[in-house]
Amino acid sequence: MRDYKETLTFLYDQLPVYQKVGASAIKKDLTNITALTHALGNPHHAYPTIHIAGTNGKGTTAHIIAAILQASGLKVGLYTSPHYEDFRERIKVNGTYISESDVVSFVEDHQGLMETQKPSFFEVTVAMAFDHFKKADIDIAVIETGLGGRLDSTNIITPLLSVITNISLDHQNMLGPDIYTIAGEKAGIIKKETPIVIGRYQPSCDHVFINKAATEKAVLSFASLEWSYEQLENEVIFINNSQDVNLKINHNGGGPFLLENITTALQATMLYNSITEQPIGASAIKLGIEEFRKISNYKGRWQQLDSHPDVITDSAHNEDAISKVLDHINNQGYEQIHFVLGFVGDKDVDKILKMLSSNHSYYFTQPSIFRALDKSTLKEKANQHGLSGTVYDDVPSAYTAARAMANANDLVYIGGSSFVVADLLTHINKA
Repeated sequence: MRDYKETLTFLYDQLPVYQKVGASAIKKDLTNITALTHALGNPHHAYPTIHIAGTNGKGTTAHIIAAILQASGLKVGLYTSPHYEDFRERIKVNGTYISESDVVSFVEDHQGLMETQKPSFFEVTVAMAFDHFKKADIDIAVIETGLGGRLDSTNIITPLLSVITNISLDHQNMLGPDIYTIAGEKAGIIKKETPIVIGRYQPSCDHVFINKAATEKAVLSFASLEWSYEQLENEVIFINNSQDVNLKINHNGGGPFLLENITTALQATMLYNSITEQPIGASAIKLGIEEFRKISNYKGRWQQLDSHPDVITDSAHNEDAISKVLDHINNQGYEQIHFVLGFVGDKDVDKILKMLSSNHSYYFTQPSIFRALDKSTLKEKANQHGLSGTVYDDVPSAYTAARAMANANDLVYIGGSSFVVADLLTHINKA
């Protein structure tokens, strides 16, 4: 019998893993996941689900929705990806990771099936999550897609409602070259007569969702049109524009994305309340939002690790997300900003680098994955955009150097890839 570490080695070494090989690990149809879950007795049919896709913010929105559901007293399964430190982060019930023994047992019990069907790493993790949630006897599951939507392995569920946060350019090599095509892939989670929430109204692609929803006879709403908010010093007032609903939320930071993600989660909650026999009350909604990090065991996304200087790590990795990060931190009054940056090799980093200012300090590195963009190549590209900095062999050494150089009123920002975040968190928690 393998132990947990040996089991993970089997999963990473024997199955196609996106972190290692990129697009070739992504299956272009739902055949494998359908066969896998059928062999498991279709566990995803045993409980209701909420399905979440989008380019940015889908993980955070999933955690907020899960926390609201938990705060109302429900037993909630949450499936997200990727993980940062521990594979088990992907599969949680009421914020608690799947146990190491359950991971080992699942792989041991179904290794023959894996060897016969040759699924991807992601397909196995999705099947494992669905199976674990059934065994845990959950009340509802919140399921985040991986990439895309239409052909994503999670798209075999028939949810109570679906959510698409927003659309921007990312993973074009797999999802398509433009916003319109990417939106079409994400719209693939819109199901027949199933309510759909679109987080951000975007004229460039709103018709994709409107047309798909009309075809499926699915009620559609745009959260950014349904909700507005007023940001005060210590709280935010969220106002529903079509209903007499005001909600005051204590403001505890959260970076440039949080308010949009909360708005999307609020609209999803309103829709959930309209179709359930046990609607969630305002107090549970408020608690779930204010304490979602703790309730859902949230990490890696706009995570503040220290202060004086502020140290923030975030998984923003495309133009839309990075631009919002820059708008936010450039307005915070920091004396200097120290960027620890690393990227994957299939990312068009020039579009990101050209947004950065030569006034900041840069520490170029690379995440510890096969697909990483070489740190020296990153520096060369940065130099072409007028950015100068020092190359470091790995994320921990770059982080250590940035901390040593930063003054109390500075910011140390570590990002560029979720894999950079993973390397940092692993280093910090081992120290």
